Amino acid sequence: LQEGLASAQRVFSIIDEKPDVVEKSNAVVIQSFNDKIVYENVSFKYETSRAEVLNKVNLEIKKGEVVAVVGHSGAGKSTLVDLLPRFYDPTGGRILIDGIPNNDLTFASLRSLMGIVTQHTILFNDTIFNNIAYGIRDFDPKKVAAAAEAANALEFIEEFPDKFETMIGDKGLRISGGQRQRLAIARALLKNPPILILDEATSSLDSESEQKVQAAIENLMKDRTVLVIAHRLSTIQNANKIVVLERGHVVETGTHAELIARENSVYRFFH
Repeated sequence: LQEGLASAQRVFSIIDEKPDVVEKSNAVVIQSFNDKIVYENVSFKYETSRAEVLNKVNLEIKKGEVVAVVGHSGAGKSTLVDLLPRFYDPTGGRILIDGIPNNDLTFASLRSLMGIVTQHTILFNDTIFNNIAYGIRDFDPKKVAAAAEAANALEFIEEFPDKFETMIGDKGLRISGGQRQRLAIARALLKNPPILILDEATSSLDSESEQKVQAAIENLMKDRTVLVIAHRLSTIQNANKIVVLERGHVVETGTHAELIARENSVYRFFH
């Protein structure tokens, strides 16, 4: 009983935790993404930090563009992309989607526009099928299989005796890192979002897994608006715009060719 009480206290302390980001009572629903995303003088500082992680960042991402964000560790890259789906709110400035501040939108409608693939994939102790279809109420098994195929995941799924009904263990520990990433990409493909966020999705993989995951990512990026934090040169080279962050400031913006040609370019140091 005492052990149970101690566990209950921990559980209820989490349940009672007040969220830092809250939805407005009069929040509006956004149905689609049609024009552009604008970061307008966006600044951010964590409560535990004295210095600002982002300082008056201005950025425009037009529909259909691939925008790559590069910079040293701690430059604010992940924070920049985390502000878009409102995992945090800016401490200064605002982010607009089709002219509407993202903090005026309902969480459900805002996040329904986005698919996110990060370095650390969140998977559950469930079947491969349920992990791909996670968060989608009405799904067609044929679409799940098609998403897995487009994510280059079908080849390893078919090798398991139980195929899509294979249990993958807590956090997907029964499958490899590259396989976990391909399931995350299949999940994003099934959701079919107009906006895609990629946060160093291949950085922790070996070269063979990286090639397969990169091919899946290229399928995922087709006909979408993409905000990508990348270290792989091919992804950066093909971006419509590259944003170079340094200590929370945007120090350079341009295409790969423009930044390489620029004298005293900070971007050159990454290559």
